[in-house]
Amino acid sequence: MPPFRLVSTTGGQSYELAPGRSLVIGRGLNTDLALHDPTISRRHAELTVVEGEVQVRDLGSSNGTWINGRRVSAAQLRANDSITFGKVAFRLHDARPSHPVGPAPVAPGPAGAAGTSARGSGAVAGNGPAGGAMSSVSTAAGGTIVRQLLVSGGMPPGLTSRDGPGAAGRLKLDAASTAERQAKKLSLLLEVSQKLAGELDLDRLLRTVADMTFEVLNVDRVSVLLRNEGTGVLVPTISRSRHGDTQVQDVPRSIAEKVVEERVAVVSQNAPADARFKGKSIVMQSVRSAMCSPLMASGDRVLGLLYVDNLSAATPFTDEDLQFLVAFSGLAAVAIKNSRYAEQIRRETMVRSNFERYFAPNVAADIAQQEGAVRPGGDRRPLTVLFSDIRGFTAMAESMGPDAIAQLLTEYFSEMVEIVFERGGTLDKFIGDAVMALWGAPVPHADDPDRALQAALAMQQAIGGLNAKWAAQGRPEIGVGIGINHGEAFAGNIGSHRRLEYTVIGDAVNVAARLCAEAGPGEILVSEQFCRTVRAAVEYESLPELALKGKAQAVQVFRVRQMP
Repeated sequence: MPPFRLVSTTGGQSYELAPGRSLVIGRGLNTDLALHDPTISRRHAELTVVEGEVQVRDLGSSNGTWINGRRVSAAQLRANDSITFGKVAFRLHDARPSHPVGPAPVAPGPAGAAGTSARGSGAVAGNGPAGGAMSSVSTAAGGTIVRQLLVSGGMPPGLTSRDGPGAAGRLKLDAASTAERQAKKLSLLLEVSQKLAGELDLDRLLRTVADMTFEVLNVDRVSVLLRNEGTGVLVPTISRSRHGDTQVQDVPRSIAEKVVEERVAVVSQNAPADARFKGKSIVMQSVRSAMCSPLMASGDRVLGLLYVDNLSAATPFTDEDLQFLVAFSGLAAVAIKNSRYAEQIRRETMVRSNFERYFAPNVAADIAQQEGAVRPGGDRRPLTVLFSDIRGFTAMAESMGPDAIAQLLTEYFSEMVEIVFERGGTLDKFIGDAVMALWGAPVPHADDPDRALQAALAMQQAIGGLNAKWAAQGRPEIGVGIGINHGEAFAGNIGSHRRLEYTVIGDAVNVAARLCAEAGPGEILVSEQFCRTVRAAVEYESLPELALKGKAQAVQVFRVRQMP
């Protein structure tokens, strides 16, 4: 299996990265991974897996290659990193096993006798099927036998049994021969896989897991505990009784801790007398026999556990029951992982659909992956605010048809927004023919004022290019005035629970808007506060102070001289 997989954040595209081979991403037909998006260059970037690492090289793309929100020309991509080509975002997944898959090592013993290993009180006996190792421990009086199966990286073990073909277990299968029983078990697991794979809602999925457990195993109770992804604590999520009781039953702590800590599936045919399980909860709950398996979808990561028990000792669990439970748990773990991933994709898609209107694609992708990204509220922070406005647009629009106005504004806004995004800015909103952009939120940079100034200069230059094109087409030309200010303002999500918009509010915003209103065609007016924060050497022309409504003191205004 290739060690890495590149998965789009929408979940619709997935590509394997093979060792030693370069993958060229682009819009052209001769690329290895063709992305049909206008923000993708014909040959956009190249990915190469070298010695277990993914090397990224941008091939001179127009809209850049971004890793975790940072534009790169050459860099290393690590597992779980986000990478954005233009506006198309992906995430790198590491498919390499964290340890070799295979049976646990055992110490050699005499023929017919169990070998032993020095792991706590658990003596390992013999080799189990592929993917695990069986062990058995005999206690004193009572002759209790505990079997355990090492679950290796979520790989299901074989479905054979050491109890012999005549052993009566709790698995609901009727077969005349061993071969027929094997075929029926595999068919049953296929049916389980198909039912679980089609359910992405976690609550419904867990109910299906519980219901199907009763269908395939003759048990009295079934419980699923899931680990909190933040704290790692096991949380009882669903509990069912064959008698219809849905009250959450406590899974014996001694069993749960052993399963999670040692990553083993266990079966006990007489739990109260079992020396391995000394917890009082087993006795208090009258548990006679129990099985428990970790929920592991990949690697050594335990998502939770699946627990079943019986309150009577009429028929004990067998090796076959335990191995089938492990295989069943593996399928359930994959379904749980897919359900969580689908929910994450749904949330990220919803957030991105809102935030891509305001942020560069790579920034929107990072915000979408953050918990609580769309909650109301915000904070006060230093910001640089830019307003640009077309001079005389109202009079111009009176002589133009609606389609011509829409086309002109679309071309104009498209150029302006790309300039803002390329310099790490946030598009706040369009106000008629005006553009409001800001730097410093939600992701601040040390050189935000410089970025805003560079954007303003690039805007005026781009407008010159648009005018030249429109003049050749016999269309009207435009002149744009720009105002920039720096100061403290509130930045955050404003609105109701039904609709939230990211915006900024404060005196710094009002001053920037007023500077824009005073700027003539081709001018960039800035405040004294802004000039103090810009690091680059810039030539300014001092203008008369500007009196603003609601402010006791006038604002000193400067005109930026156009750079060559």
